[in-house]
This record gives sequence, C-alpha cells and structure tokens, in this order.
Amino acid sequence: MKSEFLPRLLLLAAVAAGPLNAAETARAKPSTAQPPNVVFILADDLGQRDLGVYGSSFYETPHLDALARRGVRFTQAYAAANVCSPTRASLLTGRYPARLGITDWLPGRAPHPGDRLLSPELAPHLGSDTMTFADAFRAAGYRTAFIGKWHLGDGPENAPDRHGFELNRGGSGKGSTPSYFSPYRLPNLADGPPGEYLDERLTRETVSFIRAAHAEGRPFLVELSHYAVHIPLQAKPELIAKYTAKLKSLPAGADFAEGPPDGRVRVRQTNPIYAAMVESLDTSVGAVLAELAALGIADNTVVVFTSDNGGLATSEGWPTSNLPLRGGKGWAYEGGVREPLFVAWPGHLPAGAVTDAIVTSPDLFPTLLELAGLPPQPAAHVDGVSFAATLAQPERKQPDRAIFWHYPHYSNQRGRPHGAVRRGDWKLIEWFEDGRTELFNLAADPGEAHDLATAEPDRTASLLAELRAWRQQVGARLPRPNPPAATTR
Repeated sequence: MKSEFLPRLLLLAAVAAGPLNAAETARAKPSTAQPPNVVFILADDLGQRDLGVYGSSFYETPHLDALARRGVRFTQAYAAANVCSPTRASLLTGRYPARLGITDWLPGRAPHPGDRLLSPELAPHLGSDTMTFADAFRAAGYRTAFIGKWHLGDGPENAPDRHGFELNRGGSGKGSTPSYFSPYRLPNLADGPPGEYLDERLTRETVSFIRAAHAEGRPFLVELSHYAVHIPLQAKPELIAKYTAKLKSLPAGADFAEGPPDGRVRVRQTNPIYAAMVESLDTSVGAVLAELAALGIADNTVVVFTSDNGGLATSEGWPTSNLPLRGGKGWAYEGGVREPLFVAWPGHLPAGAVTDAIVTSPDLFPTLLELAGLPPQPAAHVDGVSFAATLAQPERKQPDRAIFWHYPHYSNQRGRPHGAVRRGDWKLIEWFEDGRTELFNLAADPGEAHDLATAEPDRTASLLAELRAWRQQVGARLPRPNPPAATTR
C-alpha cells in the first residue's frame, strides 16, 4: 500500500469512530428509523435571482420552484467565495477557503501587466488528508457518488473518488465543459450519442446510481454537480427558440448599464440561450425528484439545492442580471456571493417556509451530518455551523454571528482583491489595492448603493479589526505589491 494513502485510511477510521465527546455523541441521534438519503444538487454560476421563486419572470423554473415550496428557502444564503473552486472546497469540507489555501478557481488567473498586486500562491488541489462530508457518510455505511463538475485538482489522485465518493462520473480538474453536446471531451465521463445534452446525461447517471443504491437497500449520498449554467453558452435549439419568442413579449428597455465603478453590467434577464440553459437545469432537477417519488423514497430523502457563486453579469457574455443585487460573479458585492438555497425533506422539515437566517458554504457539512443523525466532526468542519435547528424552526431568532470572505485575486470578471465581513445587517469590504473600505447596511440597502464607511467610523473600524483578526486566525494569504505594475488600474 502506498504511504500517501495511509492518512486517508486513518481519517476514515476516525470518522467511523466518531468524536470522543459523549455529550456531542448523545446529541447526534438518528432522525428516522431508516437513515435518510441525501441528494445535494449544486449549480454552477447560477445567480440567486435566476429562479422564479426568487423573482425571475423571464426564466422558467417550475421544478426548482416547487422543490423550494416543499421545504425551507433561504433569502440570505452565501457562497464562501465569488468564484467556483473555493466555494466547492468549502462546501465539501466545512472550512473557509482561506483556511484551505484555495481562494481562487484552480489553477488560477495568470497575472496581468497592469495588476497592482500579485496574488498569493494557491494550493493546487484539495488536500488528500482533508475530511469531506462524503468521507463521513461513506464511513457510516452510505453509498456515495459524485456526478458532474469537480474542479478541485487535476489527475486521478485528486479526483472525487479519492475524497470519499465511491463513484465518480465527470469529475476532474476541468472548470467547464468543452461542449454541452456530446462529444463532451470530459475526463471520467464517456461521450454519449452525438448531440446528447450534458444536463440530461448527468441526470441519467444520477438516477442510475440512486436506483442501484436503493436496490441494495442501502442509504445513499449523491452530489449532482452540474456544469450548467457556466459558459460556454450552449442550449437545446428548441428551447432557444422558445425564449427568443418570449423575448418579443417583453417591454422595450435597456439590457445594460454602463459606468463606474463596476463598468458594464446587465440589468435585465433577456438572454434566450441562458434562459434555455436554466430550463434544462430545472428539468434535470425535476427528473431526479420524479425518480425519488417513483421509488417511494422521496419522504426519506433530504434534497439540498444551491449554487457556487453569483450569476455572470459583468463580463464574459453578460448572460444574466442579479438586480436588485449589485455586481455578479467575481465581485465582492451581493450579486457575486448571495445564492439560492433550499432544503426539502417531506414530513420532517416544514414546507413553504422562508427564513432570513444568514448561512454560508462551510455550514453545509455539519448540517448534513445532523440531519442524517450522524455524529459531528468538529475537528473537520471547523468553520461550519449547523443550520439544522433553523430548518426545523425557520422563524426562530438567529444568534449573532459574523461570516467572512477572502479573495486576494483579480477575477476574470474585473473584480479586484478584497476581503469582506458580514455581521447582522452590516457588511464591510476592504479593498487590498489601496486599503479603502466600504460599509453597507444590507437591510436598508440590499443593492449596496450607499457606502456608509465615512458616516459610521466606529462601526467601520470595529468590523475591519474583526476581519483582520479572522484572517490571522485562519492563516489567510495576502497579495503582495507588483513593482512593475502600473500605479493605477
């Protein structure tokens, strides 16, 4: 046996044993006689406002809207980063990206001549000895599968099946698919018949796994991690035609706004190709839910849906709008990090509930453990806080808590290096190029139009100190000056 695999074997043994703290073990009682199955569906680049249940009128998402109404929907759920790889690592591990050293998409953006700062070095992949929620569920006897986009390291040694997932279909170091139509040219996913659409293929792989696990009589955990709706913008022709026709019924108006500080930004949802991609994603979710119902296991399956960062609104085709949220993917503002999130478990969680609880990516790991009645792993999900109690009682008052972001990079979407903290209604952004801060009251100003840093100096200083103390605590890596760079950007 190769020595590099020993840490993971020891890790799995520790997970199986559970924590030694008796009080923690006593709290983790199974929620049902039969352990619940878990279906975690992750979209790529889907903005919060891209679903009907969150306010979209152009995109059609009946299955996702119905799923949200069958469970608990969050209005203030956040991705741990404004781009994909860091959030994906955080969801899996219960840790902030800064603690993992994965603070940008992998392998990261090359420096540009005009960059005033040089980005810190990235961890090249998710560490082999870092526990994931798949490790915990697999050690508890669950069948586990990963279907779709991984983007947490190249090579078979860094694939999902080295991080707790028994089955891997389509997961690799690739951050996007070369084509949404077969041939896909994706590692770990054989090409289908010519013209097969990727969302449909990933759905069939997911359904096949669910059927096999159910036939064995074993509980299962599956992560369906769609490549959609990430660029390239490619959709089924009949759906593009549908939304092209629908576009004609919209009132006239400007699709874009121009000007500082964000530059060009899409202000209306009017892209027929993107709308068609959203519908295909929605259809996939509907097919998975239908399979759970057909097998008679819908009432014993926890279904979670969210996205990895905000919608793409400021570059690379400008396919969607996040308004009234500001900005989009790659930015510090709400449009870049506020996500759709809902959790359904019929008969166990209230249906049709909406909560304004503030939650973030690291919270998923401990939440899934608690819902499944598995012991917590506090040494692993060190930054996550279970929101299972919120799911049970969405109306309950939430404890005061700060959440953080660390993005010491320039993004492909023109975003700049920054850190940020949200505590209660207040959000502070620190821009690393010049140390400038912005302060917003999100309850009064969800669009972040009014910077209150000068008007609230004491609050600004307090939040900035808290943000900097957190960075030191998690070992966040900071950018350094780029001497040849231009003095302005």
